[in-house]
Amino acid sequence: MPKSRAGPHKFSLSHPQTPKLSYGYKSTMNVGRSGYRVFSANSTPACTELAKKITDGCACSLTETRVDVKESVRGQDIFIIQTMPRDVNTAIMELLVMAYALKTSCAKNIIGVIPYFPYSKQCKMRKRGSIVCKLLAAMLAKAGLTHIITMDLHQKEIQGFFSFPVDNLRASPFLLQYIQEEIPDYRNAIIVAKSPSAAKRAQSYAERLRLGLAVMHGEAQCAESDMADGRHSPPAFRPSCGPPGLELPLMMAKEKPPITVVGDVGGRIAIIVDDIIDDVADFVAAAEILKERGAYKIYIMATHGLLSADAPRLIEESAIDEVVVTNTVPHEVQKLQCPKIKTVDVSMILAEAIRRIHNGESMAYLFRNVTVDD
Repeated sequence: MPKSRAGPHKFSLSHPQTPKLSYGYKSTMNVGRSGYRVFSANSTPACTELAKKITDGCACSLTETRVDVKESVRGQDIFIIQTMPRDVNTAIMELLVMAYALKTSCAKNIIGVIPYFPYSKQCKMRKRGSIVCKLLAAMLAKAGLTHIITMDLHQKEIQGFFSFPVDNLRASPFLLQYIQEEIPDYRNAIIVAKSPSAAKRAQSYAERLRLGLAVMHGEAQCAESDMADGRHSPPAFRPSCGPPGLELPLMMAKEKPPITVVGDVGGRIAIIVDDIIDDVADFVAAAEILKERGAYKIYIMATHGLLSADAPRLIEESAIDEVVVTNTVPHEVQKLQCPKIKTVDVSMILAEAIRRIHNGESMAYLFRNVTVDD
């Protein structure tokens, strides 16, 4: 494949122009098939940095674009890499316009590489809200995307919102490797689920590491299923009017029991696993309880480190010893504010996914030794 002229391939919206890239690596891919290119969005420098690592892994050239593609993409497989920074709505709009520009340029396939899928927590109806994740899936399809590569969706059922294929990769092999190589005496550790809803994921980690399992339950944790979802609406009182003879049962509010830890964490290293760490208040509270129960070190392992608001400060002041997340979401600023935050690079698996999709190879290899509960 000829060397790509990265300069003209830029992409911009109404926000200020970001720094330009100029990479020219030759591809060693299967050139017998129709060509392919990898495009990087301009949302943040972290996005282009992750894109650079991914393209290094799949030995192809990186092209950063503007809304008009000045080099032919007709009949080619196009991969758009987009991470989600703080300004998530701008990043989504950038992705949509970028995909539509490539669609109207007659690209054969447009594959979105979205390591963290935004609005994934809004995948259930709550009161009079909306299922935003389903709306976003429809928008991406309308813009022209034909395939998505993502990682650790908040709920695996989200894949059903899409009208095109979704490859939901897993970060667990990288996090498990970190535990084995970077946590001293990890054999004395115990995997902890900070809520019953996270028990299956924690059990999956514990079984592969041959470690024990503990589950936290009680008023200190705030599970997603306990959030207001309309089941207590209308309010718990009998209406003053209605059809004669209609008597609805009273809605009884749920009451959480006192905090309990099912499992012995005394004298052990506690490793809390989850898919997203955003508002860290629950993790900080869980760490304090585990310390009280005798755990002498506490690690947090999560795929997506959103770490919003005062998360770095709260982590630094808490009983947590280390927070380990992947680079699916930019968090360089948070790392500067809190040295307890560590990063695991997952660009290798994203690069391999791009290579396999372009060459028409099976994706099963990327899911070996991965359980359905990850």
